[in-house]
Amino acid sequence: MQNINWKKLQNGSDIRGVAIAGVPNEDVNLTPTIAKILGQAFASWLSQKLAKPTADLLISVGRDSRLSGAELMQSVMEGINSLSSQVYDFAIASTPAMFMSTITDGFHCDGAIMLTASHLPFNRNGLKFFTAQGGLEKKDITDILYLAEKNEFPFSTSHGSITEQDFISVYANQFVTKIRESVHHPEHYDQPLKGLKIIVDAGNGAGGFYADKVLLPLGADITGSQFLDPDGTFPNHVPNPEDKVAMASICEAVIKHQADFGIIFDTDVDRSAAVDQFGKELNRNRLIALISAIVLKEHPKSTIVTDSITSDGLAKFIEQDLEGVHHRFKRGYKNVINESLRLNQLGQESWLAIETSGHGAMKENYFLDDGAYLVSKLLIELAKSKLAGNSLTDLIANLQEPIESEEFRIKMLVADFKALGDRVITDLQAFAATQSNWEIVPNNYEGIRISCNSDDENGWFLLRLSLHDPVMPLNIESNIEGGVAKIANRLLAFFKPIDGLDFSALSK
Repeated sequence: MQNINWKKLQNGSDIRGVAIAGVPNEDVNLTPTIAKILGQAFASWLSQKLAKPTADLLISVGRDSRLSGAELMQSVMEGINSLSSQVYDFAIASTPAMFMSTITDGFHCDGAIMLTASHLPFNRNGLKFFTAQGGLEKKDITDILYLAEKNEFPFSTSHGSITEQDFISVYANQFVTKIRESVHHPEHYDQPLKGLKIIVDAGNGAGGFYADKVLLPLGADITGSQFLDPDGTFPNHVPNPEDKVAMASICEAVIKHQADFGIIFDTDVDRSAAVDQFGKELNRNRLIALISAIVLKEHPKSTIVTDSITSDGLAKFIEQDLEGVHHRFKRGYKNVINESLRLNQLGQESWLAIETSGHGAMKENYFLDDGAYLVSKLLIELAKSKLAGNSLTDLIANLQEPIESEEFRIKMLVADFKALGDRVITDLQAFAATQSNWEIVPNNYEGIRISCNSDDENGWFLLRLSLHDPVMPLNIESNIEGGVAKIANRLLAFFKPIDGLDFSALSK
């Protein structure tokens, strides 16, 4: 176990690593041996947290479809067992399901582990941890990795047991029940989705269960659903609602099969997006607008927390059309969730925290970012709309969308990239103040956001530091054709004198 950089395994509130060799410049640092130690470390940490002997702990473990998942999961379970803790083996599962195992009657696991690396390449894997209070925070991961690095776990002569459980069916049935009760169809209560053709694209990740275990019992026609079988090579497309190829695939399937609705999940089902009956994407700003419309019907004038790169049109739609409060915060699903929790604690009612990436968490669902729960809310509204003779997307008819939208990733070529990034943002504030028709947007929590008000720009941009990488993402939107290029060209004059930046993407 020498030369293992345990800290490098931390990725915010997750653990991520390289699990399969063969990719240039990527050394394997998440092996079965390391996975076993991480299982021991989590059981030890959980024992301390709950003031409960490890022999009394029950921990559930699941995984997505990654090629390294089965072997790593077995090692994690062995590590937990070595401290006499009991394990429930959920096999292929979703990240949200793992949390639900800590609070569902008949299970009430003390903790849960999901092996996943979300949408990252096939050679990566990782671990997400849960207790009944939700997903762990960054400091918790740091503490677990500290225990792993020490590797001083007590020797136990008695090992815990591993019991296989079909929890994904229990979890899926919760959606079946919720959709039936919420739609309350007057003619076919048990099958409220009867007469609707709904296509699921699981991208060969863990989300295929939703078609068979949720939609079919509800009466939906799932003809045309694709890539439902788990396959860690991801042979068809990356399981990622933000990926253009993935979205094009589900859009094409909806049009081809003349479906009423399309659903796409990421690998571990904590994110989702949708497609309307015309094959038009319901993701990013459109997805946020749609779920906001539903939430604000249920909870008028409450606050919608989003990440920093949402459009001006969305803010106007939430505040003027829906009469809600839009609170634009930082990127990172944990950031938006924790901000919504904070607002509620202060007495400011907030029922939805959602990122443009598709991470959406609702107060009514433990603020769990659950892609299956999010689309279930949309399906309830879809069925109700059909009963009323309306279209689901009528809810967002007034949403003003930008004509152009681009993200440029400006690389930082220095070791201390955070210091450079902070300096660039400070200097950009001074530069912007000298530019006609540029205004610094107030109440911005991340980087710098500028409103560009000239007739040939008519948009905005946001420059910020990446959460983990030596990159400064630059998001530009414009309400006129050619506006993004105009804003980008103006920014080039600012970037060119700065050493240590690769802004070639901006000048293409």
